[in-house]
Amino acid sequence: MSETIEKKSSGQHGMLMTEGSILKNIFLFSIPLILGNLLQQTYNAVDSIIVGNCVGSNALAAVGAGASLIYLLIAFSQGASVGAGIIISQYLGARDSEHVRTAVHTAVTVALILGALLTIGGLRFTRPLLIWMNTPEEVLEDAVLYLRIYSGGMVFNVLYNMMAGILNAAGNSRRSLLYLAAAAFTNIFMDVLLIAVLKMGVAGAAIATDMSQAASCILAFLFLLRVPADYQVHIPELRLNGFMALQILRVGLPTGIQNMVISLSNILVQAAVNGYGTAAMAGFGAYLKIDGFNILPVLSFSMAITTFVGQNYGAGNLKRVKKGMWVTLGMCIVYTVVTGALLLFFSRPALSLFTKDSTVIDFGQIAMRYFCPFYWLLAILHALAGTVRGTGKTVPPMVVLLLSLCLFRILWIRLILPGFHGIEGVYILYPFSWALGMVLMILYTWKGKWMSA
Repeated sequence: MSETIEKKSSGQHGMLMTEGSILKNIFLFSIPLILGNLLQQTYNAVDSIIVGNCVGSNALAAVGAGASLIYLLIAFSQGASVGAGIIISQYLGARDSEHVRTAVHTAVTVALILGALLTIGGLRFTRPLLIWMNTPEEVLEDAVLYLRIYSGGMVFNVLYNMMAGILNAAGNSRRSLLYLAAAAFTNIFMDVLLIAVLKMGVAGAAIATDMSQAASCILAFLFLLRVPADYQVHIPELRLNGFMALQILRVGLPTGIQNMVISLSNILVQAAVNGYGTAAMAGFGAYLKIDGFNILPVLSFSMAITTFVGQNYGAGNLKRVKKGMWVTLGMCIVYTVVTGALLLFFSRPALSLFTKDSTVIDFGQIAMRYFCPFYWLLAILHALAGTVRGTGKTVPPMVVLLLSLCLFRILWIRLILPGFHGIEGVYILYPFSWALGMVLMILYTWKGKWMSA
């Protein structure tokens, strides 16, 4: 951020992390993010638990088949929210109130536009994409129904992610936690009502998710309308500012492209899993719900260091930037080693929550043996990527993640996977791709000029 930026009082209702204990700042900011993501993962898991136990393995497979497509649909909007968060955090660190307000209103407007476009895209392209993914015939119609209903509420998802990015940029991660708690309660209640009581199957699961996302979105929006701070939203001021939109896209576009392409590679992985049948789909889908309890906290730490770096980089505190990176690395590694061991030890009881089908559970356990011991590789990769992104240098992390989590996986599926006779060939590519990304990110962080203006 330019040193010529006018410094003004920012009137915060959040946390400025430009002074005080680095460990305390990052830890306290991370905890609500972690708890919020775990809440979100919990109600996603409850979806699958209720569907698997009340409807059956085919329905569980249908919900799981839709997960990778959902990530693809929202991937670009998540990049935009990252870009907005970085820009806003840097202006907040520089105490530039005018640019904070402009960035916030532009960001919300961008989210409204993206939400509408993604809703249309989800409704239009769900079926052809699921067919392209080799979705089995006995699962296809349920998967199409689930995704089309889910797409109807896409605008709430996109808007909430953007507003959470604004809150996090201001250091107000506790608000995100409150709204995700409300969403979790709504989702679980509606799951029980629509699936277990009214027997609406996968349609009930999708409607429950839409309603939960609407709840968190509305609550976040109401707060932003009344918060007495620079990031308060005024509806008449919602418009696209050309300069600010370009700033957000410049920073967020690499992350958005990265998320979309990685999501596309994950669709190819899902298609490979689909080739092993409905039981494999259901087992992999169940494990992905458990997998989130490890990956989402890592992503929370990554978001925390991005905000921490954004504020300190904007304020010119470069020494704190590097110290924050080391603190985040330590927290990420300790967390993933401990939770990876626990998940591996309790793998069968955890999977049994989703289904009593022993074949489905066996497929899920195979995935856990290849994932759980190696999450620390992913932790280092994302901690370093989050640090670099906070300076506004979003292209290098994009390149690293595209090479390791996308191109490498595509080449593996096309060239190496045919040499395997079991589904292990799909699962083993994950730790290999994490290791490649970690090495490349370490090399860039060590040798790159990401701290320069």
